[in-house]
Amino acid sequence: MTVATHTASRPCRLADVPHWDGEADALIVGYGIAGACAALEAAEAGASCLIFELASGAGGSTAMSGGEFYFGGNGGTPVQRDHGFADATEDFLNYMMMAGGPGADAERVRLFAENALAHYEWLQAQGVPFKGTYHPARTVEPFTDDTLVWSGSEAAWPFSERARPAPRGHAVQQEGMGAGRVLMEKLVAAVTVRRNIEAQFDTRALALIADADNHVHGLVVRSDGSERYYRARKGVVLCAGGFVSNAEMLRRYAPDALRIGFHVSGGNDNGSGIRMGMSVGGAAIHMDQFFSTRPFIPPECLIKGIFVNERGQRFINEDAYHGRIGQYIMRQPSGNAWLLVDNSIFERPKLFPNIEVAAVGEHWAEIEHELGMPAGELVHTVETYNRHAAAGSDPIFRKHADWLQPLTEGPFAAMSFGDSAWPAAGFTLGGLATLPTGQVIDPEGAVIPGLYAAGRTACGLPRWGEGYSSGMSLSDASYFGRLAGRHLAAA
Repeated sequence: MTVATHTASRPCRLADVPHWDGEADALIVGYGIAGACAALEAAEAGASCLIFELASGAGGSTAMSGGEFYFGGNGGTPVQRDHGFADATEDFLNYMMMAGGPGADAERVRLFAENALAHYEWLQAQGVPFKGTYHPARTVEPFTDDTLVWSGSEAAWPFSERARPAPRGHAVQQEGMGAGRVLMEKLVAAVTVRRNIEAQFDTRALALIADADNHVHGLVVRSDGSERYYRARKGVVLCAGGFVSNAEMLRRYAPDALRIGFHVSGGNDNGSGIRMGMSVGGAAIHMDQFFSTRPFIPPECLIKGIFVNERGQRFINEDAYHGRIGQYIMRQPSGNAWLLVDNSIFERPKLFPNIEVAAVGEHWAEIEHELGMPAGELVHTVETYNRHAAAGSDPIFRKHADWLQPLTEGPFAAMSFGDSAWPAAGFTLGGLATLPTGQVIDPEGAVIPGLYAAGRTACGLPRWGEGYSSGMSLSDASYFGRLAGRHLAAA
């Protein structure tokens, strides 16, 4: 067996390539949704493609996902319009800009907002099924095969003040959770049957091949224990996922993400694609950002409860997206938080039925004492909340009136949402800086010739943990994966 002499952090120089084992117009690293869509679009434009995948089959993190996309604008998708939701492009754009946080990419957001409807139709043309029905109940992803869901903070403050709310999550049709598997089955069929694109599995991309000026010309891969050299006539597209599975990179760039207990990943999100891009001068941005959640819904009745920290204080409006709440929980003192409920709304979260009930009592003072909070603080918090909720308002955190209900029916309970009781699930959001075309750029904004990135290897639409909504990753990876393949083919 040949010992690897190349690493993701150091390119193989073009002058050192001993021979070429193969070539194609586009060499694509990673066979998740970004890689599949890049290949489909490049092939449509006449480019030959070769996909390299570390696993033994296609899918990546996409196959583990709920199969939700985030669509809107142009007056709404057919599903939105059929159920009475008119979604103006500016509302969709404003929400996406808020969701992108301080570093939102306005050009990228507008491009997607204006073309989201067409992209939805493109996915349907690839065979991706959307039933077209509406699931009004708040949930993480539909347990049914419905399409349209509220998958973010659209109807919650502060987003609702700047963008007219509309449900924008569009789930691939499948009974039960995990529709990402169906999504990838359809895309793989389009790649292999309709386009006859070759994929090599159990193949690790080791390093980029670049000349002395860091222009990218190909890849070094390892397959069957041997290193092989492939030439890219037009370019390399890095779609190798994020870095949530690389503890060293997390320590360096996003140490808080080390608290993520469950990695939403196919297992190979080791940052190799990002490191390959950086090895030839690519800039990596927003590397501190990540998504994390402890999905307390369904059932949606729990939204009527209130979250408090160890000081007995509320810290967020509970009708916000569960991932946004998860981010706020991680910032609380000692990482501790509890969801307070009364007897009328008590249920255990369906996704974590064994949640620890940390305290039970006939009076809120008993809950306060059992949790070891400062005397009077929790009681004051609940009394203030109850007084305003009875009047249909929440002046401090502005939870929507639909979810306001005084917590007055004993017994009362506090469910634990801290790190030790319920480790968060999540993934990274930072990655290579790219133009909307997928071209990787250096810290000065100059394009690195021959190099593209998409999906979580790139920093795309979702780049701020507090603003993430379910479906943004799949929409971003698929749409901008397409743009990367299209631009590469025209190079």
